[in-house]
Amino acid sequence: GGWKVISGDTGHLEGSSTLGIEGGQAYVGNISIGTPPQQFKVVFDTGSADLWVPSTYCDSVPCYTHNVFNPHVSTTFRLSGMPVDLTYGSGRMVGFLGYDTVRIGKLIDMGQPFGLSKSQYGMEHAPFDGILGLGYPSLATQGTTPIFDTLKRRSLIPQPVFAFYLSSQKENGSMLMLGGVDHSYHKGKLQWIPVSQPHYWQITMNRRVVTALRRLIGARLVDNEYAVSCSYVARLPTIVFSINGNNYPLPPQAYIRKNLRGQCFSNFGGGTENMSHSETWILGDVFLRLYFSVYDRGNNRVGLAPAV
Repeated sequence: GGWKVISGDTGHLEGSSTLGIEGGQAYVGNISIGTPPQQFKVVFDTGSADLWVPSTYCDSVPCYTHNVFNPHVSTTFRLSGMPVDLTYGSGRMVGFLGYDTVRIGKLIDMGQPFGLSKSQYGMEHAPFDGILGLGYPSLATQGTTPIFDTLKRRSLIPQPVFAFYLSSQKENGSMLMLGGVDHSYHKGKLQWIPVSQPHYWQITMNRRVVTALRRLIGARLVDNEYAVSCSYVARLPTIVFSINGNNYPLPPQAYIRKNLRGQCFSNFGGGTENMSHSETWILGDVFLRLYFSVYDRGNNRVGLAPAV
């Protein structure tokens, strides 16, 4: 899946682009930083707003197993030196801030702030080098502007939207659309849901189901994961999420996964992200494989429709 110009609501969206991304557990695509361009695999993350990659200044183990950015060979690199310390569900990155040209497909973003790692924790086997955050600017390192906001502010994209099509084939077919929506990737009309708090891409669900779910599917805790009997999967119920008055069914094949040892686990994670006392659900790739999702920053809303 390479880049192509896509058509959206407003006729031909010349500036919008689609980027082929790899599926699996994380959604990873290629970007480049610097002049001449240095290539990186980044995971596109709606839960954060910073861009960072490993650097030649890093001496942690993950930096030996991933691509690293060398600022000395980029003619467009500028150092800020401001310290950066970012924590994620899967690890932590400590480093400093720099500015350089970032290319995402055919979009060219000059002087973009990004983090260069000096030490990284817990990402030795990550299928990506760094992280590109697509969250709200309030989540970004203070004094920096996230990539999406730069693209928006400089009118490098026609509309302040991005969308994910997550193919169920791990290898190919998934894509990130920036600046426009290709409607051939979903069935029916997009149903729009207001973002409840423009900080996280967060929407309110009107049914609390998590504990009932685990009881219902007879899940038991194994190594911090909820295990279920594989022979039981076919008899499991379709779970219906009710969001903003619309129902989104999730069949068991979508929420149960098999590991290499043939054990079956529920994809309903408890989540350690403590945002408030209300139950936080992260509608992850399981849900997004079934539903095409559009993130509309212009109107602070998320659109969902069954994926093709």
